[in-house]
Amino acid sequence: MANSSLTQAKSAKNDEFYTQWADIEREVQAYLEFDPNIFRGKTILCPCDDPEWSNFTKFFALHFHDYSLKKLISTSYAVESKNYREGYQLTLFEQNDPKFDADKTRTQGKIFVLDSDDINRDGVINIDDLKWDYLDSDGDFRSTEVLKLRDEADIIITNPPFSMFREFLAWIVEADKFFLIIGNMNATTYKEVFPLIMSNKMWLGNGFHAGNAYFSSPALREYADGVYNPESGLVKFRNCCWFTNIDHGRRHQPLPLMTMADNLKFSKHKELKGKTTYGRYDNYDAIEVPFTDAIPSDYDGVMGVPISFLDKYCPEQFNIVGTLESNAPDNAYRTYFYTSKECSEAYSTRFGKKGIYDLNASGVVNGVKMFKRILIKAKGAAE
Repeated sequence: MANSSLTQAKSAKNDEFYTQWADIEREVQAYLEFDPNIFRGKTILCPCDDPEWSNFTKFFALHFHDYSLKKLISTSYAVESKNYREGYQLTLFEQNDPKFDADKTRTQGKIFVLDSDDINRDGVINIDDLKWDYLDSDGDFRSTEVLKLRDEADIIITNPPFSMFREFLAWIVEADKFFLIIGNMNATTYKEVFPLIMSNKMWLGNGFHAGNAYFSSPALREYADGVYNPESGLVKFRNCCWFTNIDHGRRHQPLPLMTMADNLKFSKHKELKGKTTYGRYDNYDAIEVPFTDAIPSDYDGVMGVPISFLDKYCPEQFNIVGTLESNAPDNAYRTYFYTSKECSEAYSTRFGKKGIYDLNASGVVNGVKMFKRILIKAKGAAE
C-alpha cells in the first residue's frame, strides 16, 4: 500500500516541492565561506519560484544587503500551467494589491523584482521593497520573457521541476551562467548531465543535512508513511542533492583512504573483508569498488565506484574517466562487444527465462550485473 501511494504521487508528476529555509541557508553558507564575495554585485534569478510560498526569494531578499546583491528576480508559474492544481489558494499579498486580476492569476505567471529602490523609505532593502507584476506568459522558463531574464542574470538559483530537470539544466548551460539547483541524485548518470560532471563543469553542492531533504508540498498526503511525516508536514527524500558550478570548500577535501591490502584485511564491509582481491569486471578493464570508503589509496588503475562517490569527489584526488552505464560505441571502457545471442544466453543463465541481457549496460562481475558505476583513476596515475 505504501509503494502504491508513492507511485500514484510520482505518476501525477507533482513538481510542487518547496525547499526548507534551513537547507537553503546551510547550502549558501558553504559558498560564502569559500568566497565571501561570491554574490557581491550579482543579479540572482530564481525561476520556477513563488515567494508567496517558496523560501528562495524570501531568503535572498532578507540578505540582499548582507550579500551586496545588485538585483534579485524571481518568476512563478501560472496556476493553469502547473501539474498539480488541487487546493490552490491565493495569498493576501496578491489579493490585497490593486494589480490583482482574478483571470490573470490563473493563466499568467508573476515576476518579482528587488533592487536598490527603497520603496517604503525605511532605509533598508528587504522583502517589503519587492515589486511584482503579472508576466505576459504563463511563467515557463522557456518563454521569451524568462529567457531574457536568464540572460540578464549572473546566477540562477532554484528548485526546478523534477520532471524537467534535463531541459532546465540545458537551459542554464546554454547561457553559460553560474547556478545552484536541486535535483535527483540519479540525474548524475543522465547522458546530458554526466559529461558536465566528468569535465568539471558541474559538481555536487555542499549537500542536505545527513543526506536527507525535506520539502513541503500541496500533494503531501499522496505520499506513503515514512515519506510523508504528518508531524512535520514534510515529504522526505534521500536521493536529492544540490548541483552547482560554484566552488565550495568541501569539494576540495580529499577522502581518507586505506591501501588495497588494508581494505581486504580490515574493511567493515563483508563484501571485501577477508577476500584476497577486489573483483574485476568481465566486460571492462577495471576493478569493482562497491563502497566509496573502500577505494584503495594505492591502486593506479581504473576503478568502478558507486554514484554516491560524487558527494565525496575531490578533483585534486581523482579523475573521472567514464561511466559503465553507457552503450555508446565510443565509450573507451566498453571493451567487449556482445552479440544478441550471447546477451540472450547470459540472461537465460541469470534469470532462468528467455530475454535480452545487455552485458555492456553495466559492469559484470562473475556474470552478475552491478549497480550503476562511475569510473575513476587516482590523480597522477599513468594513462
